[in-house]
Amino acid sequence: MWLGPEGVLVANALWVTERANPFFVLQRRRGHGKGGGLTGLLVGTLDVVLDSSARVAPYRILHQTQDSQVYWTVACGSSRKEITKHWEWLENNLLQTLSIFDNEEDITTFVKGKIHGIIAEENKNLQPQGDEDPGKFKEAELKMRKQFGMPEGEKLVNYYSCSYWKGRVPRQGWLYLTVNHLCFYSFLLGKEVSLVVQWVDVTRLEKNATLLFPESIRVDTRDQELFFSMFLNIGETFKLMEQLANLAMRQLLDSEGFLEDKALPRPIRPHKNISALKRDLDARAKNECYRATFRLPKDERLDGHTGCTLWTPFNKLHIPGQMFISNNYICFASKEEDACRLIIPLREVTIVEKADSSSVLPSPLSISTKSKMTFLFANLKDRDFLVQRISDFLQKTPSKQSGGSIGDMKASIVDPARESLPAPQEALDLPTSPSSPLSCPLSFSAQEVPTASQGLLKVFQRNSPMEDLGAKGAKERMKEESWNIHFFEYGRGMCMYRTAKTRELVLKGIPESLRGELWLLFSGAWNEMVTHPGYYAELVEKSTGKYSLATEEIERDLHRSMPEHPAFQNELGIAALRRVLTAYAFRNPTIGYCQAMNIVTSVLLLYGSEEEAFWLLVALCERMLPDYYNTRVVGALVDQGIFEELTRDILPQLSEKMQDLGVISSISLSWFLTLFLSVMPFESAVVIVDCFFYEGIRVVLQVALAVLDANMEQLLDCSDEGEAMTVLGRYLDNVVNKQSVSPPIPHLHALLTSGDEPPAEVDIFDLLKVSYEKFSSLRANDIEQMRFKQRLKVIQSLEDTAKRSVVRAIPGDIGFSIEELEDLYMVFKAKHLASQYWGGSRTAAVHRDPSLPYLEQYRIDGSQFRELFTSLIPWACGSHTSVLAGRMFRLLDQNKDSLINFKEFVTGMSSMYHGDLTEKLKALYKLHLPPALIPEEAESALEATHYFTEDSSSEVPTEALPQEQQEGSGSKDAQEKREEKGTSSPDYRHYLRMWAKEKEAQKETIKDLPKMNQEQFIELCKTLYNMFSEDPIEQDLYHAIATVASLLLQIGEVGKKFSAWTSRKPRDGAHTGDHNSALEEDQPPALKPHQDPTQELQPPAAGDPQAKASGDSPLGKAAQESHMVVEGGSGEGQGSPSLLLSDDETKDDMSMSSYSVVSTGSLQCEDLTDDTVLVGGEACSPTATSRVGGTVDTDWCISFEQILASILTESVLVNFFEKRVDIGLKIKDQKKVERQFSASSDHEPPGVSG
Repeated sequence: MWLGPEGVLVANALWVTERANPFFVLQRRRGHGKGGGLTGLLVGTLDVVLDSSARVAPYRILHQTQDSQVYWTVACGSSRKEITKHWEWLENNLLQTLSIFDNEEDITTFVKGKIHGIIAEENKNLQPQGDEDPGKFKEAELKMRKQFGMPEGEKLVNYYSCSYWKGRVPRQGWLYLTVNHLCFYSFLLGKEVSLVVQWVDVTRLEKNATLLFPESIRVDTRDQELFFSMFLNIGETFKLMEQLANLAMRQLLDSEGFLEDKALPRPIRPHKNISALKRDLDARAKNECYRATFRLPKDERLDGHTGCTLWTPFNKLHIPGQMFISNNYICFASKEEDACRLIIPLREVTIVEKADSSSVLPSPLSISTKSKMTFLFANLKDRDFLVQRISDFLQKTPSKQSGGSIGDMKASIVDPARESLPAPQEALDLPTSPSSPLSCPLSFSAQEVPTASQGLLKVFQRNSPMEDLGAKGAKERMKEESWNIHFFEYGRGMCMYRTAKTRELVLKGIPESLRGELWLLFSGAWNEMVTHPGYYAELVEKSTGKYSLATEEIERDLHRSMPEHPAFQNELGIAALRRVLTAYAFRNPTIGYCQAMNIVTSVLLLYGSEEEAFWLLVALCERMLPDYYNTRVVGALVDQGIFEELTRDILPQLSEKMQDLGVISSISLSWFLTLFLSVMPFESAVVIVDCFFYEGIRVVLQVALAVLDANMEQLLDCSDEGEAMTVLGRYLDNVVNKQSVSPPIPHLHALLTSGDEPPAEVDIFDLLKVSYEKFSSLRANDIEQMRFKQRLKVIQSLEDTAKRSVVRAIPGDIGFSIEELEDLYMVFKAKHLASQYWGGSRTAAVHRDPSLPYLEQYRIDGSQFRELFTSLIPWACGSHTSVLAGRMFRLLDQNKDSLINFKEFVTGMSSMYHGDLTEKLKALYKLHLPPALIPEEAESALEATHYFTEDSSSEVPTEALPQEQQEGSGSKDAQEKREEKGTSSPDYRHYLRMWAKEKEAQKETIKDLPKMNQEQFIELCKTLYNMFSEDPIEQDLYHAIATVASLLLQIGEVGKKFSAWTSRKPRDGAHTGDHNSALEEDQPPALKPHQDPTQELQPPAAGDPQAKASGDSPLGKAAQESHMVVEGGSGEGQGSPSLLLSDDETKDDMSMSSYSVVSTGSLQCEDLTDDTVLVGGEACSPTATSRVGGTVDTDWCISFEQILASILTESVLVNFFEKRVDIGLKIKDQKKVERQFSASSDHEPPGVSG
């Protein structure tokens, strides 16, 4: 590549000059190429340790002038070929011009200008994104690609100097972190270490501190443990590795590849050594943290943050903290965790004002909202810029969301439009009174049932007025009063100051009348509901009457959702629940519906309208409980793993006992999935839900630990799992809420308390108090860190389960052992994933759909299959391998969707590895019949279908097949449409039908195989010839196959004469006239299936001798690719003048073609005295092909039994096919080769396709 000229003072240190002229020098790095000795070793080591660019570009061209001491680098190259190209360009284009100049300075200036011009011209064609990465970084990316054979599509994120511990020896080198791989390279005194690990294979990633090395990063895969240490900044490196591993797990979970965030602000000039991708990932991490901290919608992007103080009127203090600004919100978080937190939606803002600075209050900024609240920030570092950013975002805030046009709002200018707000927008403001937090204008449709506008609890409130409830009523009124005082002091609605006092009130229990309102505020659901008016109504309308698997499951579970509550004992509550769940399944088909969602949603409906319950469900499923409700409940399993880890750390004695009993995993899943709603009395569990919406998952973990702690003694005495579950079940059943004003609802699990005397009642508020006192050390950051660790474990164990399921689904007669099948599955899966990394142009069908059965989730296309086939085929077929791979793929792809699954892949491999001689030959035979064999260039889609039908006639009626294919394609289209809305049950019926069909399929016998025509037989001989080319006993095998081929040709001729005799019709005219038409008329019906099917396919060509002779028919085309011609035939075949006609012509062709000639001189075989067997390697010249095109005898055919019998006469061939090949070794080689390409100096590493 051309380089911007840089000065070099000492040109010959560590470099050897290979070519020179008066203006340029071409040099090679010492130690590169042949020889080099000790100097070469030292130079190589230095290059790696110092990260010298010479390691990846060992050739360079310098510009020099006679009197100057300074040299200028103008080009570098990774191979001799590349640098020679540059050198020749300089010699041809610049040398003559430079000789005209008199002044050496002018020469150097001219050369520099020319080189800069070339680089600018090259960069024009590059994508603009490429220019963002600094030069040093691009160089590192080039090294990575060169060293590890990665294609262009693999992006480097960052690289670090570190040591890899191989045994007890540290190897200093460079760690490259790319989007899909972790790579390490080290070269020390001739010892090279090169590692490539896919992120999807990482099962464990953690920072370690041991006696041997204080800080290191441990990376585990299923096969190895790797340790890296001596990082300059281990924290940054580990954080980036975590992010990349997380992306890979996300890809395994829902098949989403990494997409660069185009919406990120681009820097004016590139940061030194920081790639655009690294910035992208850093910004993602900050965005995620920001959204999680303030419970903001998923599309919110952090613009920036700055240190400041916030004046808090309730305690008259300036609290230090951070201000965060994004496109729709201004947020504040105090340095002390519980001191204060604030969220100001820009839609609420009316005034942004710069107040006067003073020594007490430097750089103050005042923000006022529609709810008459004013927030005073001070100590802002760059106040003017901040105000400008806020002003810009305010202008972009849609007026319909903010309740009036913000217009051209500038800082410190009051917008008069704020004074008079339209009535409907008042509803979007804040709840008017505690008793009716959400007024009716929010209901989505006037004619809907009453549930649209209020919580079901109000509709079904059976109890008498508060006064009649005595102490409980008084307590409830006190709670309401406490919250009203809190609202007065701290504000109400989204802009409330959230402090330690807020948490205290939540822990004391939220009053029934305020529950819905506060859930919406604390969860952030309010923000999404206000900014998406009418969205829920629209969803309900779209999803009504739509059938899918999700709706089927919802219907089944509707009557199991809190059946003990009166609200769900009639159609009103059931209908509301149905609408909310169906609307959500329609919104998010990847989740659709999962059991436990019904229980949670029914509780949400009790305290809010349908629309509110819907948005609360969105907040739960998509933000607060990520991945909880997908098909494999991954999120719940992850948090269950955290719970087990915490139990180990905090209650070690109990943890050991619980592990022995196997209880934790069986009990805790329902605790997490339903937030205790399914295992505790409703009025108690709802208090935990209150805390959950304020604090997040930590509350659920704390309560779970408190429950185990409270039952420790009894659990330690348990002897089996059932006993432990009974102990915990009875305890949870007796957790009561004595303050509840609702009538007690009988709990289904109360049956567990029968028998012994019931355990003592436990007050839910006491349980919460204990959980905070004992286990409140949990922090949100710690939980996220633990979630990452557990997610790796859970997803990899799910992948292992999927692997076992797929392997179990493979029939027992396939021949491979379980270990071999598992290894093959990993190779197959890696190939599929590679297509997702780099296969930008691939069809969407390649992407994995986790809702499909395991066997169908990973599929590969033809080019990927070709790569696997080439590395795993038991016979070396040289350049012919890819042709065979294409045929095998067509044979296996029975549904014609150009993709094959693992089962089909294994079936193909097994046919070549297992079984006796007959089975292997049968596999080869099938590869040379339709649908595997097609005349490549001249094939049309219609003909391919006919070929397929022709071939299958022995098993399937010819008319039935195309219809079935049409059905298949139709159902596939329908399936794709349905997948937008959630998976539907017909998918599963389709798989059941397929399974039933497989069960019915009869075992194929050799008699079922159709006969082979001459063209197909020629192709078979060509394949056999190629198979023997690398065998130790090559000559013996050639001799044997020549004998067998000769014998079979003679058998075919005899068969042809016999068929001509049985037809009892004059055939002479056929040979002299139109061969095809004679065949059409004279061939007996019984023999037609054995002839070449193209006769039926091309009626127009039948009467056209010109087309036939010139090789335009499918037969002629195929004949151009390969021929096998027998001369003389010792008397047989005299009835075929067409064969005799071409004898002389084929002799002439021998000089022109690249045929291998097995002549009689090299064979000691009496049968072949007059025969010469020609097996084609490449296409002949056009004249030769047109003549030989006529030599393929369409009347000739041979059966599989005849081929088998002939091969059995040659023991060399029998031994060759019965020789066992170990696929395990092939798989190992394939794994090594997967990304290690030829890195010789004269060849570029080929890119990975697929």
